[in-house]
Amino acid sequence: MQIKYSFPYWGSDHLSPSQFITNVSNEGFDGAELLLQPPDIFTNDFLLAIENIRKQNPDFYFITLQLPFPENNSVAAHIKIMEKNFMKLAALKPLFINSHTGKDFFSFDDNCRIIEAAMNFSAKNGIRILHETHRGRFSFHAATLIPYLNKFPEMELVGDFSHFCTVSESMLEDQEEILQQIIPHVSHIHARVGFEQGPQVNNPAAPEWESHLYKFIGWWQQIVDYKKSKGDTLFTISPEFGPDPYMPVQPFTKEPLSNQWANNVFMMQYLKSRI
Repeated sequence: MQIKYSFPYWGSDHLSPSQFITNVSNEGFDGAELLLQPPDIFTNDFLLAIENIRKQNPDFYFITLQLPFPENNSVAAHIKIMEKNFMKLAALKPLFINSHTGKDFFSFDDNCRIIEAAMNFSAKNGIRILHETHRGRFSFHAATLIPYLNKFPEMELVGDFSHFCTVSESMLEDQEEILQQIIPHVSHIHARVGFEQGPQVNNPAAPEWESHLYKFIGWWQQIVDYKKSKGDTLFTISPEFGPDPYMPVQPFTKEPLSNQWANNVFMMQYLKSRI
């Protein structure tokens, strides 16, 4: 199975789309993960940059993110803006859409209505929609995610287990059986190392975080192994160490404690040597 790596634009907005895509490709990444809001010029600039890089690397791919920002927190408003976002993003022909879906405070039934709307859109429009495991969404907690997976067994997830660690204030030592039910649904990994009190360690290469790094590597390896066993030929991973406030910073100066770009490059290189 081929594993490809994408770099998130999150935290690199000081770079133009063209410079970002060029830098990402030069670092050895196979794609990019982008928050696009068409029909703005920003989106067009990214599409042009991707078109140009594909002259050198025809297989360069991109993933788009769907973040709903409805004017109110009703379920109907959430579905309306979500479907509007999906329509615009699907037209760009990404590899798939990574959706931040539902709310942690919506009821199970209300979140199911939202998930069902996303799945209906996916089926009707021929676009894969993956749902990210993320704080604040329906998927914020490992155990409470299971009933949704039981109801929607075809659901694909973007696996970011750092959020589970933060919400449960643990390294999920007592939730391995729960994770085994989630792993088969993970079709893309956000490779960020979290810890008991936050979704991002200050530097994944630091020796004090070695045990946490190994824990996450173990989960990611299980996901890849499962996909291999099912006969999948391609799997994608996005190292996703982010800027402040995910990145711990110095007080007063707010200087980051490590280099975000370097952390993501390190994670790709480390994963290539281990998975």
